Amino acid sequence: MTGRGRTRRTGGRTRGREPPTEPPPQDGGDVEETPARTPEPGFPHPPRERGIYCNRTLNLRSIRAIGYDMDYTLIHYRVEEWELRAFEHLRRKLTERGWPVTQLRFDPAQVIRGLILDTELGNVVKANRFGYVKRAAHGTRLLDFERQRDAYARVQVDLAERRYVFLNTLFTISEACMYAQLVDLLDAGRLPAVLGYADLYRQVRASLDEAHVEGELKAEILADPDRFVESDPEAGIALLDQRRAGKKLLLITNSDWDYTRALMAYAFDRHLPTGLTWRDLFHLVIVAARKPEFFEEDAPAFEVAENTGLVKPVRRLSEEGVYLGGNAGLVEEALGASGEQILYVGDHLFSDVHVSKNVVRWRTALILRELEQELAALESARAQQDQLAGLMQDKERLEFDQAQIRVAIQRKRGGYGPAPTASVGALERRANDIRARLAELDERIAPLAEESATTSNARWGLLMRTGNDKSYLARQVERYADTYTSRVSNFLYQTPFVYLRSPRGSLPHDPDYVIVEREEE
Repeated sequence: MTGRGRTRRTGGRTRGREPPTEPPPQDGGDVEETPARTPEPGFPHPPRERGIYCNRTLNLRSIRAIGYDMDYTLIHYRVEEWELRAFEHLRRKLTERGWPVTQLRFDPAQVIRGLILDTELGNVVKANRFGYVKRAAHGTRLLDFERQRDAYARVQVDLAERRYVFLNTLFTISEACMYAQLVDLLDAGRLPAVLGYADLYRQVRASLDEAHVEGELKAEILADPDRFVESDPEAGIALLDQRRAGKKLLLITNSDWDYTRALMAYAFDRHLPTGLTWRDLFHLVIVAARKPEFFEEDAPAFEVAENTGLVKPVRRLSEEGVYLGGNAGLVEEALGASGEQILYVGDHLFSDVHVSKNVVRWRTALILRELEQELAALESARAQQDQLAGLMQDKERLEFDQAQIRVAIQRKRGGYGPAPTASVGALERRANDIRARLAELDERIAPLAEESATTSNARWGLLMRTGNDKSYLARQVERYADTYTSRVSNFLYQTPFVYLRSPRGSLPHDPDYVIVEREEE
């Protein structure tokens, strides 16, 4: 049962029922003075870009086990370096096929996470939370309003349709960048062996998969990790806090054992207390997990000998072991925990977050590294945003008056309804004045609106916004990620004992008060 209480918001602060006051002392009575308490200094809160944001209330004290993905979660790659090399490997694969791609270049600003490839039309689109396309490019060229309307006025993006590919992880940036440039080549008639935009995407995808399977990129990373890996000295302490607080920690990654062992040692061991290694952080390590199938299927598990990498089949998992494959059910059996007692943290909206939430009902946290850049961009644009909001309020007031005047003129001429006291001529002069003021406002609003639409990225704007609405990515995050944050080490600020509360969901008709819900134990 949930209890609700209603409080009125006043001057930006919440005020409930006033406490009863003591009666004033009678004349001549002695009053004992109580010394004022000096408030204890509070602990510093993290900056906004290092916060943990909550869609569904999460009491971390009730979580018994926390699982982590590795790539772009525990290990953050330098996106431009990693994706540049991925792009170059892909370009080489396509060159070997005889494609004229040697002049193509990787542009990390060309696409962002959360965009959608429309492989039927060869477009890259950004949709709002309802699936309506708000900005689109054909190949590398942004569509003007008319062409975008012609293509998408009657279309609502649905990821269940095979034509759409959702860019839901940073690993997809190089792939999408290459696809957009190849659309330009296809339109120019330079790819005669390709049978359309959908076939083009299939061939790009197959070539990129080949590059990953060959392990060329990962071999380069292991040879020069400083170039590709962005170290986070705080991540190990955050995990150590969780383990010492009684949480069972899991590493569940699709990477192989040799790569995982080497990269985790590089990223963590030097930042841990003397005598500890990354293996001391985790109760269970699962490599080559084959997510999302790990959460969906009943795959067998193999124990990995840590020194030799040799494997042997097992029926059960035991703590402190390293395993290849397996499934979520085996993990739950080994831990004696299941469902909402387990939190899984990853960067892939589908393979890490969507499936673990929907299939095994684990709690979820999404790593959005771009959130730091997004919040910094919003802060730098705060003055322009405030100015734009003020101008829009002025415009709405004038438009309301304009609509009232129009209906008043209509009634005056039609001889029905409440009769306005002013003459038609006076009403028309007032309407003309409002029209002129609106035109002036529009001239001031237009450049601010354009600047707002390109905050953070000149082509696509903010990651989590599409105009005033939430982006399609934001809706997916809201739906599947119980919490989201920019990096694992942000848990260091919140500690393993935090109660993460989701804000009250807003509705357009909400009055100016808040609802206080009784909290879970």
